[in-house]
Amino acid sequence: MVDNNSGGTFDGATRYVLDSELARIVNISMALEMPLLLKGEPGTGKTMLAHAIAESLKMPLIVLNVKSSMKLVDALYQYDTLTRLNDSRFGDSSRDVSNIEDYIKMGKIGQAFTADVRTVLLIDEIDKADTDFQDDMLDVLDQMEFDIIEIDKTVSARNRPVIVITSNAKKDLSDPFLGRCNFHHIAFPDPDMMRRIISVHFPKLDSDLMDKSIAAFYRMRQLDAIEKKPATRELINWIRALTTDPDFKPKQLAQGDLPYLGVLFKKSPDYARAQRAVNGRRLN
Repeated sequence: MVDNNSGGTFDGATRYVLDSELARIVNISMALEMPLLLKGEPGTGKTMLAHAIAESLKMPLIVLNVKSSMKLVDALYQYDTLTRLNDSRFGDSSRDVSNIEDYIKMGKIGQAFTADVRTVLLIDEIDKADTDFQDDMLDVLDQMEFDIIEIDKTVSARNRPVIVITSNAKKDLSDPFLGRCNFHHIAFPDPDMMRRIISVHFPKLDSDLMDKSIAAFYRMRQLDAIEKKPATRELINWIRALTTDPDFKPKQLAQGDLPYLGVLFKKSPDYARAQRAVNGRRLN
């Protein structure tokens, strides 16, 4: 029988800066027992929100990383026919070859359903999957059960997981799918929110370095023809690199001298475009 205990109220975590609107949609999704669908560009904290919920509510986190080739059954369970065949041939296993259940291994959704305690189930990048996978998966999550055909057994959730689903909006999701989720778009942080985020990660950071690094970061995000704009994690790593360099001075950023561009830009054309922009500012 599914335990519908909400497990508490989510109000943020130690390293996750939460705005009030996002907190409300997380808590109402738990109260309504509906999956929460998060959209937003990479690096806006969609995946980390699930980690923060698990930390805050002291629940285990189970992560299903969706692949384009994935079948729903892979997320539910796997029947290890190869191991069973080897056991039957060589006979050196403690498993009972006649008992197929010994060769059933739970997938990520199956693990969430069979866990002894309530979990947070993160289904990451659902837009990679086809429509049938998406809709069939939500059928399972609505019913809180699935069948293992090989042993004619129904697995029912012991505890209803808190379900967080992320999408990078690379592909449209079906209307039935959207209709069965609560939705929140996580916008890229504005400079004020970014200061709050950076302060969490670097509580003793020099204010001049914070202001100048954030200003330079947003300038670089506005460059034309950038395929992968630097995200929050790149800014955090960039500041870490700047503070590690004993020869670096914050005034360099105001002068257009931006070292370690490879921390911000991970694709060669983007890096080259950023390098040209920085060199142009130096010349000017």
